[in-house]
Amino acid sequence: MTVADFAFYAFAVTTLVGGLFTVLARNPVHSVLWLIMAFIGSAGLFVVLGAEFLAMLLMIVYVGAVAVLFLFVVMMLDVDFAELKAGMAKYMPLALLIAVVLLMQMGMIYGTWQFADGAEAARRAVTPDMTEVENTAALGQLIYDDYFLLFQLSGLVLLVAMIGAIVLTLRHRKDIKRQDVLAQMYRDPAKALELVDVKPGQGL
Repeated sequence: MTVADFAFYAFAVTTLVGGLFTVLARNPVHSVLWLIMAFIGSAGLFVVLGAEFLAMLLMIVYVGAVAVLFLFVVMMLDVDFAELKAGMAKYMPLALLIAVVLLMQMGMIYGTWQFADGAEAARRAVTPDMTEVENTAALGQLIYDDYFLLFQLSGLVLLVAMIGAIVLTLRHRKDIKRQDVLAQMYRDPAKALELVDVKPGQGL
């Protein structure tokens, strides 16, 4: 067994164990820590595959930002774990049924999986030669040159989804005083100010 094979199996086991205990951990804080472990294992797998740029993105974006944000949110929220566990136990039979169906489907797919004759050549035809172009430059060439339109359209879909989520979840409460920007911009200075002559010994 070479060093690359050992690293692959080590990172693969790390990813699987982290993902498993992310679901099975009783404490949400521990679940987030196991999730960080799964992200680190996935980044190691990307390094073994020669995709160092994706590995660094995974570490910076997911481990450095998303997972840490999850950790702080879970630690600051006052979550009723007893009520949460009771709700999970209520839907456990349905979840087990769905899990069994998914496992059966994946087993059927794995048993009948066959590689097409030209699949490997078709995948290699899309990406540049790794001996001539670095993986970061090859990724930039694919995203910003060959598939620029699809990349921009995917960003537009994410933008529309984000705006839709904000619109659907936004609730205007009448008991809260909000800033009216248009009213501030279009106000008349002559009507907004009032000069009052206050005489000595008298109040307003």
